[in-house]
Amino acid sequence: MRDKRFVAAHRGGQLAIAEHRLLAAWAADCAAHLLPLFKVHSSDDRPQQAIEIGRAWARGEIKTGVAQRAAVAAHAAARETSDAAAVAVARAAGHAVATAHFADHCLGPVIYGAKAVEAAGGSADEERDWQLARLPIDVRELVISAMELRRT
Repeated sequence: MRDKRFVAAHRGGQLAIAEHRLLAAWAADCAAHLLPLFKVHSSDDRPQQAIEIGRAWARGEIKTGVAQRAAVAAHAAARETSDAAAVAVARAAGHAVATAHFADHCLGPVIYGAKAVEAAGGSADEERDWQLARLPIDVRELVISAMELRRT
């Protein structure tokens, strides 16, 4: 079930476009932080392109449909690699750009970021700390409370 707090105002929800764009930019940054784990195993540029498109949407430069197609492409890249860390990075990129369509996808880079870092032998807690340190104050309470709800 979708968290209604992430429903955009233009769809009848409470999430203002400015907050939606903040979530998208943050999600893109989180996914970009993981890209080196993907690039070790693949030269496929679809996850990186998805992140760039997500950032462009956050700046108001492209339409949501372009972002949706980039999300599909990033998830296709995930299916075409066998390394667990690379798969998770591509999924994080797919969710980051999909934030343009539904804002709750911004949590994908958090979830898949932990999986990617753990698969690469790192600390999921350190990754989450890195992500949360970059979370814009205007959406901080929303994201943290949504993450807490997912844990219960």
